[in-house]
Amino acid sequence: MGYDDVLKHLGEFGRYQKRIYFLLCIPTISCALHKLAWVFLGAKVNHRCQLPYETENATFDLGREWNMTIPWDASRNKPSKCLRLDANFTPEYFEDGIPAEKHVECHSWIYDTSVYKSSAVMEWNLVCEDAWLRATADSIFMTGVLIGSLVFGDLSDRFGRKPTFFISLVLQVVAGIFAAVAPDYISFVIARMVVGATTSGVFLVAYVIGVEMVGPSARLFTGVFCQYFFSLGFILTAFFSYFVKDWRMLQVALTLPGIVFFCYWWFIPESVRWLLAKGRISEVKVLLQSAAKENKVDLPDELIKKLTEEKEEKEKDAQNHSLFDLFKYPNLRKKTLYIFFNWMVISGSYYGLSWNTSNLGGNDYLNFLISGAVEIPGYTFTLLTLNVWGRKMPLCGSMLVGGTVLLLTLAVPSDMNWLFITLAMLGKLAITAAYGAIYIFSAEQFPTVIRNVAIGASSMSARVGGILAPFINLLANYWKPMPFLIFGALAFSGGLMILLLPETMRKQLPETIEDGENFGKKHKADKDLEEEATALSPHHENHSNKEELKAVGA
Repeated sequence: MGYDDVLKHLGEFGRYQKRIYFLLCIPTISCALHKLAWVFLGAKVNHRCQLPYETENATFDLGREWNMTIPWDASRNKPSKCLRLDANFTPEYFEDGIPAEKHVECHSWIYDTSVYKSSAVMEWNLVCEDAWLRATADSIFMTGVLIGSLVFGDLSDRFGRKPTFFISLVLQVVAGIFAAVAPDYISFVIARMVVGATTSGVFLVAYVIGVEMVGPSARLFTGVFCQYFFSLGFILTAFFSYFVKDWRMLQVALTLPGIVFFCYWWFIPESVRWLLAKGRISEVKVLLQSAAKENKVDLPDELIKKLTEEKEEKEKDAQNHSLFDLFKYPNLRKKTLYIFFNWMVISGSYYGLSWNTSNLGGNDYLNFLISGAVEIPGYTFTLLTLNVWGRKMPLCGSMLVGGTVLLLTLAVPSDMNWLFITLAMLGKLAITAAYGAIYIFSAEQFPTVIRNVAIGASSMSARVGGILAPFINLLANYWKPMPFLIFGALAFSGGLMILLLPETMRKQLPETIEDGENFGKKHKADKDLEEEATALSPHHENHSNKEELKAVGA
């Protein structure tokens, strides 16, 4: 007997589980605030060279002196941001009206503060030759997310979901405040890397607790619905940033709400599945009885006794396998590589498009707000279709549509920026839908004995995409459509790979490594048996009977 059998009596998604699940979803908002904040903390602003005769508080607009001080950048059809004319700038020079022919590089800059009053980019001059440091800050943050998924994932397995969750919450607040007062770029990115690590501890551990306490019928809903809270955090980031113009105060404003979640210690229970695995039976009984009381059901003592006395053989089997088993067999290796690639592409495209809103043109806040809002229909599409159309086609279709509309940005005329923004947002919507589907599809592709390890490795692949995304966005400094073309091409390629993977909805999921290797294979004998079954019963569409026929033939 497993815990899922107990949930059939307790209620797969009863009042108790709904209350805990909703509470666990709320901290996801805080994780979104931190993951997306750099768009505004390190906001890109118009800038130009500070001229020798100017003070630090000089205004950005030079008026009629532009053509006598700053060279024209023909490639961007605007004044240069990183060069100035090599002249003495005396009154006689300006009266002469003939601009100098030579130019020199800037060593200090004047920033346009009409939209952003301050940002880390302004404070530490992360522009021109140092513009790569802006991308590096986001990349280091995502490196922290990768490290956090490894560290906090291990801690949650060793010491429990609940203590790991609260350690992450405390560290997130402490590191977030330190980032707000960091005196230099290096200490700032280190603090942000710690914050990135804690988002894994908060989000992933909360996700695991939430999913582990519901029955199979509710896992699709619980797996996708929490993403709505992340989207809400996305939208709130724009509101916080619009009203808090100082970047250090913005960092504080995004961090302090996390203190509220400290009170969760008294409301969030430990995972029953983890307690069972550790043999902490007395605590299991107390939690199950509390859940039964709140769900208003009777849970027989015999049922609890059976659960705590029996051990599932598949848990023993899982300990004998490692990630390398996924690469020992050709079919399983192929499927694993396709899935890892798609996790990397989806995550990289999702964060790349989210962080790239300032390169779209127009109002940065509005672009960012729309980019967050389109996630709502994206996740809704996933939620409504995965149990109707299957897992494969919604995921594949989302990737292909997303890739296509992003590639179409290449054909948009320069004077139709509204169309460029529209295509970018449609691409973001499609990629978001794919992000919601890839979790379920991947989990059902991998064998039970190695499923947790495989999903963890998939998540690591996703982090690689997030680490690379800021540097892909950096290419927009040279050609605006370039990041969208790269994300589009990768997404389209990923969608084609999904076509090569088997459908998993209503299929017997693989349990062993051998099952995983055979899952999705089409042998001639299998085809002959299916044809024979169809001939004998042309109107028969019951999948389970076909499986039985195959078993007999084997």
